[in-house]
Amino acid sequence: MISSPYKARREQTLPLSTLPEQLASSLPRVVAALPSLSVRAEHRILRAGCGLPAGVQRLLFGAPPRLDGQVLASDVHAFLRLASLTDDTSVAGNGALSPERARERNRRGAAIVAGPPRPMARVERLEIPGPAGTIPARLYTPIGGSEEPRPLLVYFHGGGWVIGDLDTQDSAVRFLAARAEVPVLSVEYRLAPEHPFPAPVDDAFAAFRWVVASADSLGIDPTRVAVGGDSAGGNLAAVVSMLARDGGETPPAMQLLIYPATDAIGEQESRRLFAMGFLLTAADMDWFEEHYVPDAAAAQDPRVSVLRAEDLSGLAPAYVTTAGFDPLRDEGEAYAERMRAAGTRVALRRHPGLIHGFANMTAVSRSSREAMSEAAGALRMALS
Repeated sequence: MISSPYKARREQTLPLSTLPEQLASSLPRVVAALPSLSVRAEHRILRAGCGLPAGVQRLLFGAPPRLDGQVLASDVHAFLRLASLTDDTSVAGNGALSPERARERNRRGAAIVAGPPRPMARVERLEIPGPAGTIPARLYTPIGGSEEPRPLLVYFHGGGWVIGDLDTQDSAVRFLAARAEVPVLSVEYRLAPEHPFPAPVDDAFAAFRWVVASADSLGIDPTRVAVGGDSAGGNLAAVVSMLARDGGETPPAMQLLIYPATDAIGEQESRRLFAMGFLLTAADMDWFEEHYVPDAAAAQDPRVSVLRAEDLSGLAPAYVTTAGFDPLRDEGEAYAERMRAAGTRVALRRHPGLIHGFANMTAVSRSSREAMSEAAGALRMALS
């Protein structure tokens, strides 16, 4: 287990007396106020800190860490340093929180980074028939591009199959819908540990099948329905593509996989290299996977560990994007390479200076906006 580089680098950060006078005098007051600030105020501080010129960020927060031949983006380094001031340095509290507390913290964190919602032409609440009752969903229709039938992205949120909901992924979904000019259906599948594997898989596949079957009423072209998601949601999107192939059903037009979780066995080197200090930790992943797959033997199931599926041929074309400082980096890239070797068309893009979670950071991080803009461009091209 590697210790966080942020503790080690505190001594390397320039003392306040060496910073520009105005910044030096205001930073201590900001730090002292952080625990009592509102979500809106914390968002403004994050946006301001991440939006500073790179040189000023280095003065304030120290040099970004270098690891595995990569340099962390200066705005992401600023984000992590500011987050560390409130001890918000892990997605799920390094496995020390209850699922309920982790969900509460995730909702607040998502609201802080999201900022004001990006405008849409229409946002509709839907209820999809599922295997255990209705599945809540939200359909985002972007401004412009009103021709019908339209393409659609069915999107599954991240959160380790344990946390996350329609609200926590609202910012990422709005960004993709607006930049790609493609409607997005965000799906709120059941969560573990209340509903462990395969419940989230069953809900995700049911949602995709319902969209295809309801294409006429939705004004959607059933041959241009993509599946996508981030992290655990990327895992579900990949599984849906495999299930559609295996069932002889209408396949997705595309897979949009944003730093997907693909191997619950967790043997990849990136899980060790980035075990702590970069928001998603190795302890978080252990906690997520223990809740999602309480039967350790099921971790070998290809509906959990898609990387271990025997046959990856005949799948929908995929755009796979990873973050350089992410424990899940290597398994996402290994999955892309295995699909490519099996004859599936794959575009793989690593963003070396980013961390897990950048899909939610577009309102505060310029580097994250650039990465998500590329993903939106790939989606738009694939569904055009």
